[in-house]
Amino acid sequence: MNYRKPERIFEDSGTVDPRISYHIELENVVNTKNQDIKTMVDLGRYFSIFAPRQSGKTTYFEDFCHKLEKDPAYVAIMLSFQTYKNLDKQRFYNLIQKDIYSQLINRLGAVNCPKLDIIRAYLDSHNITDHISFCALFEELNRIIEFKQIVIFIDEFDGIPINELENFLTTLRELYQRYKKQTDRALYSVGLVGIRNITKLIVGGVSPFNIADQVKLPPFTLKNVRDLYVQYTEETNQPFTGEAVKKVFDETFGQPWLVNRLGTILTVDIKPETTELITAEDVEKGIRHILKERNSHFDNLLEKAKLYKESFIQIIFNGVNYNPDDEEQSWLEQYGLIKEKNYKAVVANTIYKKRFLKAFFRESKAIADTSLKSYFTSDGFLNLTAILSDFEEYIMQIGVNAFYTSKKPYEKTGQFLLTAWLYQFVEGGKGELRFETPTGLGRIDIMLTYHGRKYIIETKINRSSLDKTIEKAIDQLCSKYLLTEHMNEGYVVIFDLKTRVGELCTPQKHKLEGKEILNFNIGIGK
Repeated sequence: MNYRKPERIFEDSGTVDPRISYHIELENVVNTKNQDIKTMVDLGRYFSIFAPRQSGKTTYFEDFCHKLEKDPAYVAIMLSFQTYKNLDKQRFYNLIQKDIYSQLINRLGAVNCPKLDIIRAYLDSHNITDHISFCALFEELNRIIEFKQIVIFIDEFDGIPINELENFLTTLRELYQRYKKQTDRALYSVGLVGIRNITKLIVGGVSPFNIADQVKLPPFTLKNVRDLYVQYTEETNQPFTGEAVKKVFDETFGQPWLVNRLGTILTVDIKPETTELITAEDVEKGIRHILKERNSHFDNLLEKAKLYKESFIQIIFNGVNYNPDDEEQSWLEQYGLIKEKNYKAVVANTIYKKRFLKAFFRESKAIADTSLKSYFTSDGFLNLTAILSDFEEYIMQIGVNAFYTSKKPYEKTGQFLLTAWLYQFVEGGKGELRFETPTGLGRIDIMLTYHGRKYIIETKINRSSLDKTIEKAIDQLCSKYLLTEHMNEGYVVIFDLKTRVGELCTPQKHKLEGKEILNFNIGIGK
């Protein structure tokens, strides 16, 4: 089969239009009662749906509105508050009126509503100037309209002017409560769409939208990714292997923007204009490509990650329990940077983890001159003794304050700085660096692989007895990690609160059960 030029694209810069972009329908968009959106609308529910930016919210609801309009009983109105944040009250309600009135008249005309002229006359005489007149609009429509159900979706609800947040949400709650038992009410169902979980908002000591169902937009499933890429294959005759699709899903965890962006990279940059198979190895190349490119998606997320840098770094190192009431975790989750997995807070996907860890490494200024021959042995491997010795000098230079910033856990701070230091020796595909790597017997703190040789490092913080801390670290390293990795050499780095920063300590060699351990004691005491 010959290659054919594609008719559509992988959309990575806005709402998906199925006519020009590959498109799939999200699965399992449900509330906590396992009811889908159509069921909630049919039941007249008010609900909030939240998801990070560039995760398909707008596309999903535009699709849903088109489907809903197949039933002439429904009047679907789509609003967006994306550009409203800094508006005054008058302008805010003026724009709402313009959008609602035009969509309402168009839809009622399309379904041949017999009361259209009466409604048009009423709208000509009624201006929305505040939340009171907004409420009055639907009270009157409730009286005039029979057997027509208005459903309003408000996209980018986070953009509402802050001074109107309480009034607006309280009005929606009042309309819901007042007409809850009427099946023919005009304002039948409302969906608020944004990055924040609106049901958690507390205004004036109460939640003004606590009557709403909560819905969370899921990422793409493996089937979604496969179906998306199959559309490209059907147009071009260029297939993806099953392993390639699985690799994309595993690396992105179904994040829609990443899936589409990788689709573009793989078909435009890695293997363009060919029927040659796209393989898992090609996906690896695509991931290296996306990790080094500048784009607004990563730029925006990095700014959000910096707002809660310490919490994010802790989560990167896999040591934090998921806490839905933790404010910083909540924000990181709403921005799409983290998720809950097996009761732990973890980074949302592997690509984010690699990209933003690399950015924070650079910010840490843990920089060594990796061209120095002293960092390498004569046979081309790493001289980890020299590398760790210079890391100790680096800690002396930056001083002790890095370990005493509020909220920072001492060991994780040291582990982060050490990982940043080591990362330079594997950057650019020269090797591989893993942290908190799971094994059959636990998690290896740091494992560096260079030219096929593994270097395994256990980190600990000493707060009391140095000898006992070293003994525990060596026993853990030998009996668990070196054993499972079939290695005879390992390294222990102790961040010692009992030794003043600046006091150099000679590395110590230990032998246990035929394994050789080199221990570094780095002072971080005041």
